[in-house]
Amino acid sequence: MQLFYILVILSVLTACSSQPKHGSKQDAPNAGRYQQATDSIPDRLPTLLEMTDPTPQTEQLSRGGNKPYQLFGQHYTPLVQALEHKENGIASWYGNKFHGHLTSNGEVYNMFAMTAAHKTLPLPSYVKVTNLDNMKTAIVRVNDRGPFHRDRIIDLSYSAAHKLDMLKQGTARVQLELLQSPAMHAATQAPEHCYIQIFASADSNKLNQLQHQLKQQQLPSEIRPAAGVYRLLVGPTADKQQAQQWLQQLRRSDYPSAYFFDSHLCS
Repeated sequence: MQLFYILVILSVLTACSSQPKHGSKQDAPNAGRYQQATDSIPDRLPTLLEMTDPTPQTEQLSRGGNKPYQLFGQHYTPLVQALEHKENGIASWYGNKFHGHLTSNGEVYNMFAMTAAHKTLPLPSYVKVTNLDNMKTAIVRVNDRGPFHRDRIIDLSYSAAHKLDMLKQGTARVQLELLQSPAMHAATQAPEHCYIQIFASADSNKLNQLQHQLKQQQLPSEIRPAAGVYRLLVGPTADKQQAQQWLQQLRRSDYPSAYFFDSHLCS
């Protein structure tokens, strides 16, 4: 009987020692691509540098993650043309389970970067997040999709969640405000201007005389220095139809060799 108890104790100790620690890389993989079945907190806090708000920048839309999609029976249409967006709801955060895996726009998720996941905001875009329980704020770069819980509107990185002081509760009431998106950049870009070159010469006096004639014809013009010569350009105009009319007018008069200075801007 004493030998029996010894064997039972040994078997229990062996079973305990073989269990992987929660959050370690030894966790058995779940049915998906992640090594951990459940998310877990990192073994260190983020540094002050890692919690520095990113500066909103003008970026192009990512190739991935901006098309309409369906998940769990729900249809989502990304707001790729969004110029304004404010939203109140519940924020959560994600950490170890997803660290090192690809986000929806193809970047590698870093839980110590100031990033976030949103179901429909453009990828990438920049959002100011305010914790309505303590009024702390953080700026994050949205580069992922989620969270796919009906009562949550944004999933924050570990660093962003720590900055908002919401790790203990796990979630927080927040307000989102869109700061920068690709559509906002496109809306503020100056229109592309078209020019027509009609003459080039090293004689600036000659070009000044020709420019005076163009002014009498009510045609806008500019003289540009270029590699030892001067170019006389008609323009600018952002109206491509107007540019075509000017070109035809110039070719029919004294400038049969006139051509579009930047043809890709005028066609």
